[in-house]
Amino acid sequence: MTITQLHYVLAIAEQQNFTLAAEKCFVTQPTMSMQVQKLEEELGVLIFDRSKKPIALTEVGKKIIHQARKIVNEASRIKDVVDQEKGFIGGEFKLGIIPTVMPTLLPMFLKNFIRKYPKVNLKIEELNTFQIIEKINQGHLDAAIAVTPLEEEQLKERVLYYEPFVGYLPETHRLASKSKIEIDDLDLSDLLLLEDGHCFRNGVVNLCHSSRQRNEKSIQLESGSFETLIKLSNEGLGMTLLPFLHTLDIKELEKKNLRFFVEPSPARAVSLVYHQSELKIQITEALQDVISGIVRGAIVFQDVKIVSPLKNLKL
Repeated sequence: MTITQLHYVLAIAEQQNFTLAAEKCFVTQPTMSMQVQKLEEELGVLIFDRSKKPIALTEVGKKIIHQARKIVNEASRIKDVVDQEKGFIGGEFKLGIIPTVMPTLLPMFLKNFIRKYPKVNLKIEELNTFQIIEKINQGHLDAAIAVTPLEEEQLKERVLYYEPFVGYLPETHRLASKSKIEIDDLDLSDLLLLEDGHCFRNGVVNLCHSSRQRNEKSIQLESGSFETLIKLSNEGLGMTLLPFLHTLDIKELEKKNLRFFVEPSPARAVSLVYHQSELKIQITEALQDVISGIVRGAIVFQDVKIVSPLKNLKL
């Protein structure tokens, strides 16, 4: 049994196709098939049911894949141990970031991180929370930036910062005369939301469910971007909630439409998420150091307190 053979069976399990898996591993399909067959003969079991289309794992194959992933991860730790001993921070690092965080956070820290750690080759991908969990567990991401808690047993979380929610409402809105808003002011029928699938949307809906409800929506408006929600709000179609960092980039004329919450303000926890095996932990810690310092500095500069999420809400 070799690490290479385990890499091959993991690729086949993911692609459910020998040809695609071979392409991913940069080997010929016959070479991969031969190595997998050798492994099956050595173990005395079939890992894959080749009669099914797409190829499926046998029952024992599922257990083997689970263990193979652990072995491959642990083998990768050998290089990590050497790098940490040498104090080396470098190499490829695959990072996922959720859509409601990436546009505002990435420009804030990326240039500084590259300057401080030039030997790290960052590969960044925008992914939703479900994709992040799946890719970290499969070993296709080294870490991710997401809203937590995720409550995933195999993952660890390090909070980078707590980001307050901020209300955005047009001048004609029923809350326009208030200098600060409260959770009880919110009405789900009056809110413009991100489309389903965004964790920020889920946080807003949970927030509204904790407040009293009023009227049914006369029109249902959802969007994939905060920019669109702001434009719709400017047209008098309702209010929306924004993550604080997004408010730093809105037009100066629109800042008058912002309303902060009465403290304690609702907030979301933005965290670094990574596998419990802690592969490439030195780079993860470097990211945490750079991001936390920059974001906290930006929030303090704006004289806005960083607050914890309300304990009775899962945002």
